[in-house]
Amino acid sequence: MKTKFYLLIGVSGSGKTTIGKALAARLRWDFYDADDFHPPENINKMSGGIPLNDDDRAPWLASLQALISSRLKENRTGVLACSALKEHYRQTLLADNQGVQLVFLKGEYDFIWKRMLARPGHYMKPEMLQSQLEALDEPTNGLVIDASLSVDEIVNKILEYSTMDEMGLDCREGIGYQ
Repeated sequence: MKTKFYLLIGVSGSGKTTIGKALAARLRWDFYDADDFHPPENINKMSGGIPLNDDDRAPWLASLQALISSRLKENRTGVLACSALKEHYRQTLLADNQGVQLVFLKGEYDFIWKRMLARPGHYMKPEMLQSQLEALDEPTNGLVIDASLSVDEIVNKILEYSTMDEMGLDCREGIGYQ
């Protein structure tokens, strides 16, 4: 099936926004950052170093699922950067949404920690990285890419996979599909 929407997932600091913007620019698609859809209460909690719980996330995830769904119904392509750490979060986002390719940006703790320290002022504090890694259910149904690669390398891998997939070629081995 032709990819019409990309869902970039991973812990905070994995590069979702940077990669998402670069991928969207390359494709000339719309870009959305899930962080922009958090209600103020969620941002206040995270700014205070308090991890969100499932009740905090439920309305946020519902709005993101509706975003994907409405864009697909309008035949508009897009890229969404969203942590989507748990499998049931991803199931919510993908519900009734055909043509969405999941891309997991996977990185080692030390690498992500250094990235987070380099972005002062972000509401997601580096001290919360461990809780995100503990909450993470690594996906078993998406493209897995090493977050430490360059932006161009990651975007190229995503596009290479999509092109091969649309041609019906099995490209799961060299690119990292799970």
